[in-house]
Amino acid sequence: MHSSCVCNILSSRYFIWGYTNSQHSLRFGHANLYEYRINKFSFAVDKKLSLCRRNLNAKAAGFSAVERYMKAPKVAFQGEIGSYSHEAALKFFPAEIAALPQVTFADVFDAVESSEADLGLVPIENSLVGSIHQNYDLLLARDLKVVAERDLRIEHALLALPGSDLGGIKEVLSHPVALEQCKEYLVKHGLVSRAAYDTAGAVQAVKESGDLALAAIAGRAAADLYGMKILATKIQDEPDNYTRFLMLARDVAKKTENCKTSIVFSLKNVPGALFKALSVFALRDLDLTKIESRPLRKRKWQYYFYLDFDGHVDDEAAQNALSHLGEITSYLKVLGSYAISESE
Repeated sequence: MHSSCVCNILSSRYFIWGYTNSQHSLRFGHANLYEYRINKFSFAVDKKLSLCRRNLNAKAAGFSAVERYMKAPKVAFQGEIGSYSHEAALKFFPAEIAALPQVTFADVFDAVESSEADLGLVPIENSLVGSIHQNYDLLLARDLKVVAERDLRIEHALLALPGSDLGGIKEVLSHPVALEQCKEYLVKHGLVSRAAYDTAGAVQAVKESGDLALAAIAGRAAADLYGMKILATKIQDEPDNYTRFLMLARDVAKKTENCKTSIVFSLKNVPGALFKALSVFALRDLDLTKIESRPLRKRKWQYYFYLDFDGHVDDEAAQNALSHLGEITSYLKVLGSYAISESE
C-alpha cells in the first residue's frame, strides 16, 4: 500500500498493520523506532520522510485535496471490507481510514450527503468494460463534488477454502464484472459462474458455505482478510485492467497543479450544437480526455454529455470556455476540479 520511497527508508518492520473487524478500520502506525537504534539518524529520516510524504500526496491523485481528513477519515464505498473499492480507498490514505462499507452506490452518496461519511468512493469506469453508468447518473442527480481520482490496477485471483484444490472447484462466485473479465479462464477450466453483489462479499459467502467445491474471484487482499486459500492469480483475460475511482465530498477540492475538470451538460436540439460545444475547448487549447453521453430522461433521443478536460475551473482559459459553453447549452453543471491520477 505504501509508495516505494517510504519502503526504501523504513523497512516493513517499522510499521504495524492490523485489522479491527468491529470498527471496520485498517490502521498503520509507527512502532518504537528507538529499539531499532536509529536515534542518531532521526533527523535525516524525518527529512526524507517529509519529502516522501510530499511525493505520496502527489502520487495519490488529489490526496492534498482531502487533507482535512488526514486523521482517520470516514470513507464510504460500495462493497465489503477487502473489495477493490476498499483497496482504492487505502491508496488515497496510506495512514488510516475508518471504512464504511455500503450495499449500493446510492448508499455511498447518501452517507456523504448525510455527513455519516467524510468522503465517498465510487468506480466510474473500467478500461475493459467501460463506464459505470449508474454513477454518472448519481453525479448528475446529487450535489457532491469530485475531489480526487485514482486509477487502480485490477488483478483477479481465485480464492477458496483451505483444503480445497483447483481440480475440485465446480462453481465460482463474484461480481458480474469480475466474472466477465475472467470469462476465458472460467471456460478453460469448465467452471460454472454465479453472480454476487461484490467481490469481497463473494469471498465471505464461500467462507460461510464451507463448500470445498466453491470458489470466489476477488483481490489477493481478500484472501488475507478472510483466511482463504489462493488457487490462482492474475486470472483476468486481459493483463491491462484498470478501474478509475472518484473521491466525493461535500466541498470542492483545493487547487493543485495538473488538474482535471469534470462537467455535465445538455444541448438544444439544433444543427451543429455538439460541434459548437466542443469547439469552445479547442479554441482555448484545452485537452478533452473523455466524453460520455447518457439519455436525458423524459425527453426521448436527447442526451446529457459528461466531459473531462485538462485544467482547473478557476483557470482563465477554463472560465472563458465554460462561460462560452453556458451560452450554447440548456444545462451545465461542474462536477469538480481535482488532481490528475497517476496510473500504477
